[in-house]
Amino acid sequence: QVQIVESGGGLVQPGGSLRLSCAATGNFSNLYIMSWFRRVPGKEREMVAEIEPEGDTEYADFVNGRFTISRDNAKRMIWLQMNDLEPGDTAVYYCSAAIAFDALPSFYWGQGTQVTVAH
Repeated sequence: QVQIVESGGGLVQPGGSLRLSCAATGNFSNLYIMSWFRRVPGKEREMVAEIEPEGDTEYADFVNGRFTISRDNAKRMIWLQMNDLEPGDTAVYYCSAAIAFDALPSFYWGQGTQVTVAH
């Protein structure tokens, strides 16, 4: 059984920082791309950042250099360092992982962690 668990959300003032963590647990053989998505109230879920096992990364345009995704393959974890947060970053942030037990990977999702940027 696979579990994807996020942590690190909370309330922060505009201009502040938060670091989100995501851990993938279970008896699986391969862990592929891992990603952060978010759902802003009233909008569709959108990709924030993703990272390959080799370390290649991709970011959404709205990140604009403020966020950094990182990964530890041995720990099966990723992080999202978010700096210079804006009220528009208020959302539920979800971690996603592509995991394979045999040949074909499937995507698994965490329950999400709330990030609120406000005074």
